[in-house]
Amino acid sequence: MVRAVLTARNTSATLVDYGTTEFEPELMDGGTMRLGLDASNLRMGGGITHLAELLRHCEPEVHQLERVLVWGGRATLDQLPSGVPHVELIHDRDLDGSLLRCKNWQQRQLARLAASVRSDLLFNPGGGYCGGFKPYVTMSRNLLPFEGREMRRYGPSLMLLKMLLLRWSQTRSIREADGVIFLNEYARSCVFRTAKRMRGRVAVIPHGVDRRFFLPPRKQLSAAEYGSERPLRWIYVSTIDCYKHTWNVAEAVAQLRRKRWPITLDMYGSANPTALRRLETTLTRVDPLGRHIVYRGAVRYSDLPSIYHQADAFVYASSCENMPNILLEAMAAGLPIACSQRGPMPEMLGSGGVYFDPEQPADIANAMEKLLCCDKLRARNATTAYELAQAHSWKRCAGATFAFLARIVADGRH
Repeated sequence: MVRAVLTARNTSATLVDYGTTEFEPELMDGGTMRLGLDASNLRMGGGITHLAELLRHCEPEVHQLERVLVWGGRATLDQLPSGVPHVELIHDRDLDGSLLRCKNWQQRQLARLAASVRSDLLFNPGGGYCGGFKPYVTMSRNLLPFEGREMRRYGPSLMLLKMLLLRWSQTRSIREADGVIFLNEYARSCVFRTAKRMRGRVAVIPHGVDRRFFLPPRKQLSAAEYGSERPLRWIYVSTIDCYKHTWNVAEAVAQLRRKRWPITLDMYGSANPTALRRLETTLTRVDPLGRHIVYRGAVRYSDLPSIYHQADAFVYASSCENMPNILLEAMAAGLPIACSQRGPMPEMLGSGGVYFDPEQPADIANAMEKLLCCDKLRARNATTAYELAQAHSWKRCAGATFAFLARIVADGRH
C-alpha cells in the first residue's frame, strides 16, 4: 500500500491513500500557477529520471499549470523530454560548470530569474536550495548525510567532509522551506531527527517505476530442478559503494556454493574505486576464476529491464537508501527477493521478501538459502512484491507532486 502524507503547519497529519484517492489541486481561487523549477544540481541517476517523468506526465489543465520553466545545464536538459506543452527548458551556461559554480548560480542568480518570469513557486527537486526566493519547495533526496553510522564507513576523508557539508546545507534548506517532499516515511523520520523542526508543509510521495520493468512472476522450479547446467541465477544491481556490501553478498554466495547449491551471481553497476578494490579482493579469494560470481560493470538504464527479466532471483544488500528505486524495479520484474533489513527497504518490500543483516555474510546466505529451498516461498514472495510495485505509478507521483505544489501556492495566496 502506497501512502502520501500531507502535514500542514501546526496540525496533525492527514493520510491520503494512493490506492483509493487521487490528489486534487487546491488553487481555490480557480487560478493557475507559474512554476519555476531548479534542475541546477541534477546530473544523472534517479533525480533525472524523477524530473523527466514529472514533466512527461505533466497535464497543465489537470494540474492548473500556466507554465513550467526549468533551469539546467546542457547535459541535464538533454535528458529531459522536449516538446511538452507549457514546459520551457532554459539552458544557462553557468550550469555547465562545476557543482560549486552551480551552487553560486543558485544562490546569486536563481531568485532574480524566477522573479523575472513571475514564478508563483520555486521547486528544487535536487535538494539543498540556498537562494532567497519565496515560496519554495525542496526535496530530501540524499539520506547518507543524515545517517551517521553510514557516513563513518568512509573514515576521515573528503567524502566524509562533503557529507557533513551536505547535512548542514540540506538541513537549513529543509527547515526554511515552505514545503518539503520526502520519498518515504523512513526518510522523513530520519531527517526530522536532525532537522528537529520544519516550518512548512510536508508530503511523502514515493517515486514511480517505468512500465518496461513489469513482468508477471514466472513459474518457480523446485530446488531439485536446478543443477550445474541450469543454476539459479541471482543478480545484484547497484553501485559498488561502502554501504552496498557487495563483498558480503559474494561471500554468502561462496558459502552456498561450498554447500553444493547450484547458483550464480552477476553484479551490475558503476563503482566507487575504494569499494571496488574491496570487492575484487573478495572475488579473488572466493572465486578466482570468475566461474560463478561476476562483476559486470555499469550498464545502460535501457538495458536493465532485460537483465531483470532474464534473472531467477534478486539480492539487495544496501544499508542506506532514500528511495530504493532498484529494489522497486526488481519487485516490478516479478523476482523472488532476498533483501537488507535496513533503511526503508522493509517499508517498500513489506512481506514480499526474505530479510537479512547486510553486514553478516552468513545471514545473507541463510536468507538466500530459504528461497533456494522452497519454490512455494519464492512464488508467494514474488507475487506479493509484484503486486506492491503496481501501486508505484509515475502518473500518480506527478499528480501528487503538482497538487502539493498547488497547495503551497494556495497557502501564499490566502
